[in-house]
Order: sequence, then structure tokens, then C-alpha cells
Amino acid sequence: MSRPNASKVPSDHTRIPLAVARSPLGDDHKAKLLGSDLSLPYLGVVRPKDVQQADALLFLDENGLCLQVAGKGAPGPVRAEFVTGKMGYRREHGGGSGQLVARAVGLQKAKAGLHVLDATAGLGQDAFVLASLGCHVSLFERNPVIHALLADGLARAALNMDCAPIIARMTLRAGSSIDWLTSVEEASEVADVIYLDPMFPHRDKPALVKKEMQVFRTVVGDDDDSEALLNAALATATYRVVVKRPRKAPAIPGPEPSTRVEGKSSRYDIYPVRALPSR
Repeated sequence: MSRPNASKVPSDHTRIPLAVARSPLGDDHKAKLLGSDLSLPYLGVVRPKDVQQADALLFLDENGLCLQVAGKGAPGPVRAEFVTGKMGYRREHGGGSGQLVARAVGLQKAKAGLHVLDATAGLGQDAFVLASLGCHVSLFERNPVIHALLADGLARAALNMDCAPIIARMTLRAGSSIDWLTSVEEASEVADVIYLDPMFPHRDKPALVKKEMQVFRTVVGDDDDSEALLNAALATATYRVVVKRPRKAPAIPGPEPSTRVEGKSSRYDIYPVRALPSR
């Protein structure tokens, strides 16, 4: 049986929240498959700034897949990028186990090769940092659009000689982490550390929100079940649960974290289950 085509654009010119499109150098077959998999209309070759029938695009160009708000004056594309840009620089010049996320997970004290489950992976940046420091990371991203961006970024990075060994320690899983955590039979099979980075609470000053967060909110919104996810993580993590929060935001409702690692704009709430194994 042949694979169905991507959904058609509504004929009544109704504005749609999200569509798939490509540049002249984007892969037409891949774009059509993506539209079919996500049940999104496929607009073909477009210039994002000229698109009026959709609020945002999953856009394929020569650099891979990105999420792009449509229309003039929109912020630039957001993609999962590990080879170049901020993550490339961080890979080459990062602070090792002294980085905040590494300290929160416990890499300064624990033995190498911890298994970390990133339950809200997003674009995979923190997971990539942890994998670059020797962790084996399982990633869950339940939003299918962000999952597609992450899968594309991991696939491109796996082709890079410097990134390939890091990507080999990262496993992207399908579905919702909370569904998986609440259904697993053996807690010991889950992970040494479970890492949560739920969508930050909405701010009243859009200028203070990073470009990635502005674009994410067009397709994701807030995580309203973070309390349930924290409870599921605490019931299954072997050594600790780590939650990333805005520095001044309240903790997720539930048990109080025992300690925190704070940075300039964010912090990491740490919920220990038992002592980490020493080096």
C-alpha cells in the first residue's frame, strides 16, 4: 500500500497553526513524509516570510529541519543543532563537569557512565552536554513537532566525526516519558538520574523570553503535568531527580528539593533518592 500524501491546504483559505514546507534545496520526499506522519498540510517550496496561510512552518532547507514562524519580521529559524553554533562552541570550549547541569546531575562526584533519562528533552541541548561528558542519555520528547526537530538534529550530528561518539551515547525514544515511567515494571531499569526541564512558566515580558521559547510556544504551550511527572520520576530514579527551573520561579509543587545549583537565569533543584556511587 502506498504511503498517504501530506494533508492538503484548506481550500477556504483558513489560516492554519502549522504546515510543512521546504526551500528549493530541501528534500521534497522527506517533506511529504513528514507532513503525512504529522498530518500537516504540505505547502511545497515557499519563502517563509511570504507565507500567509500558516502561523508557523516545519521547514526543510539545505541545513536540515527547522521550526520557523511565518510572515515578515518573524524571529529566525529554530533547529536542533549540535555540530555548529552554541552547542559546537560548548562542545569544544565547555566547562567540563563544572558546568551547572553536570554539577546538578552529580558528575563531579559520581562514577563515569551514569545513565540519565532526559524526560523533557526539547532540542536536546542539556542531554548533549551530559553525553559529551560520558553519560548515556535516553531522551523523551512527547511533542511530535519538537521530536521531529530533535531526530533531525541527532541524525545530522551523527554524520560528523567529532559529534558521532557523543550521539552514540544518546537514544531518542518515542512517546511520553510520564506514560513510560508510570508503566515501567522494574524501577532499577529506568535510569540512575532523571532530568526534567518542563516548559518555563509564561512571562509577561516577551522581550525577556529567548527566541527558542517564543517559537516553542506556537506549537507546545506550557507543561501542565509537571507535578505528576516529578512524582513519577521520584518513584523510579535510582539516585536522584534534577529539575531545571527559572532562577526565581517556585519549585514544582510536591516535595521540597534538598539542594539547588543556581546560575544567573536558571537553577537546578535536586531531589536525592540515595547517594550516588563514588568514582
